[in-house]
Amino acid sequence: QVQLVESGGGSVQAGDSLKLSCAASESSDNVNLMGWFRQAPGKEREGVAVIYFPTETRYYATFAEGRFTLFSANAKNTVYLQMKNLKPEDTAMYYCAAGWRDVEPRRVVTALSQDTFDYWGQGTQVTVSS
Repeated sequence: QVQLVESGGGSVQAGDSLKLSCAASESSDNVNLMGWFRQAPGKEREGVAVIYFPTETRYYATFAEGRFTLFSANAKNTVYLQMKNLKPEDTAMYYCAAGWRDVEPRRVVTALSQDTFDYWGQGTQVTVSS
């Protein structure tokens, strides 16, 4: 069982930056995909950014492009989400996720689908004030 531990959330002002970290409990043969999702109050969980490790391909939600950067360290063990120019609408609980796909996702919507992921962290809160 892969356990994911997130850190780095907090309360910031609009325009500020934050970096979220997610560490997997172990490097697993059951994981070749890791990423971040978020859920704001009253809204459904949505994909933010995902990396497919075999090809190092990164997938971003439209709202994340240009502001958020996903990068990894330690092979399939740790991922980071660098967020810049944060906006109040970025306020949400951010969840790390990990999973496996036999083939590289061809579409962003596929990579950012919750159904792709088997393991989830507890979440870290990000609050952005105007």
